[in-house]
Amino acid sequence: MSDSCLYLLAWAPGPFEMVILGMVVLLLFGTRLPSVMRSLGFGITEFKKGLKGEGLTEPDASIEDQRRADERRVD
Repeated sequence: MSDSCLYLLAWAPGPFEMVILGMVVLLLFGTRLPSVMRSLGFGITEFKKGLKGEGLTEPDASIEDQRRADERRVD
């Protein structure tokens, strides 16, 4: 490896620092984390549907409305 790569690796956070960082993030965003993860999962699902070419949902509809619409399409 070149010297610049080794220099950058020397400043990489270790496992203990990553645990502390994770705890700080959990304390700051703990109450909103479930909704953020739900939105992220829904976005991934919509992305996969778009790749398959399935029908798109309305962007202004709530997540529950979109899930109901998806359930109607399956039935």
